[in-house]
Amino acid sequence: MTIRIAVIAGSLRRGAYSAAVAKYISEHAPERFEMRAVPIGDMPLYNPDLEEGVDPPPSWTAFRNEIERSDGVLFVTPEYNRSIPAALKNALDVGSRPPGKNMWGGKRAAIVSTSIGKVGGFGANHALRQCSVNLDMRVMGLPEAYMGDLADAVDPDGNITDKRTADALNRFTAAFVAWIERRDGV
Repeated sequence: MTIRIAVIAGSLRRGAYSAAVAKYISEHAPERFEMRAVPIGDMPLYNPDLEEGVDPPPSWTAFRNEIERSDGVLFVTPEYNRSIPAALKNALDVGSRPPGKNMWGGKRAAIVSTSIGKVGGFGANHALRQCSVNLDMRVMGLPEAYMGDLADAVDPDGNITDKRTADALNRFTAAFVAWIERRDGV
């Protein structure tokens, strides 16, 4: 059975560390996991006026459809000002609207935060957890993943080159796979 995972990288920057980490996890997940990168950079900011009485922007519809057909979500995000990037917050808003049409509800999810610093995006990780709980996602509690010092762990082609980082991501990926495959309703 194929398990569809929406992979959302919070950074829009070309060569983003969050994209490198998302790529690594996607490549190291079991074959039965269809890890699909879902772009978030082309969506207009959420404004209910853009869909009231008219069709919503096509990028919103495409995004909502990707989330709806996914069995789970993997968020990989940098930290901006102790929180999440605006594009990621916009994606959360678009996926939860209009009222009564929350595409996130009941989805199993996991969060990896990224940083060039030592703290590993702790603030972003917890800000995203707070939003996710409110959106009724089942967020994996442990292991938490704060990936720091990534400037020294990722090569110019976006490959993870640091063994310690790769080992941590492998442990996280195994836990994520087990979390997504749980069927006990927790």
